[in-house]
Amino acid sequence: MINPFEAKSLSALDGVVHGFFTREGGVSEGLYASLNCGPGSRDEDARVAENRARVAAYLGAAPANLISLYQTHSARAVAVRAPWERDAAPQADAMVTDQAGLALGVLTADCVPVLLADGAARVVAAAHAGWRGALSGILEATVGQMEALGAERGRVRAAIGPAISARAYEVGEEFESAFLEADAGNGVYFTRPDAGERPHFDLPRYVADRLRAMGLAGMEDLGICTYAGESRLFSFRRATHKGEDDYGRQISAILLA
Repeated sequence: MINPFEAKSLSALDGVVHGFFTREGGVSEGLYASLNCGPGSRDEDARVAENRARVAAYLGAAPANLISLYQTHSARAVAVRAPWERDAAPQADAMVTDQAGLALGVLTADCVPVLLADGAARVVAAAHAGWRGALSGILEATVGQMEALGAERGRVRAAIGPAISARAYEVGEEFESAFLEADAGNGVYFTRPDAGERPHFDLPRYVADRLRAMGLAGMEDLGICTYAGESRLFSFRRATHKGEDDYGRQISAILLA
């Protein structure tokens, strides 16, 4: 059964439908069980297509209107007017639209999915925020594209879905150095839970603070860890630690009814 997580702040908006979908309720098997929505995985194409069709139906969209990007961990956000074929997906990490019936979906398996909406302007967005994209400005680019379509950041509500937690996100010293070189204040996002352990990075907190810094109407973090939630969520890092050779992707999507 499909039963996505929802953000209270977005659910309160009239005419906006969204969901942070889990791995439950699909037809895929094995490593991909069961609602794998990632065409980039080695899952069977027909199963991924059926899973995406189920998500679209849940949202009230036509299957062809659930679109996702060729995600590249960039700071590029695009405005969307019409759906595209899979092979024509833009290389970008966020989408914005003011068109009803278009379901904007981002695929994740540890990175941070962010859904945003200005209910008054009827502008919605979906962003994929990995550490590279977040550091280089994908969130700011997303809000900028929303403003270009008539949104006002003082009305925009943002919600962070399931992502890897700091406890599960061990990184290298060079990773930490890159953030400190960008801003010495970024040290607050790094911890060493145990003596002698390599640094751990709090990606959801970093994303949340970048969103707050833009002066949005609200920012909600569901606080759900992909790594810890094996029964409900895919996780790239967990799959790697288990020696699995591939992994599924969950989808987070939003649309204007």
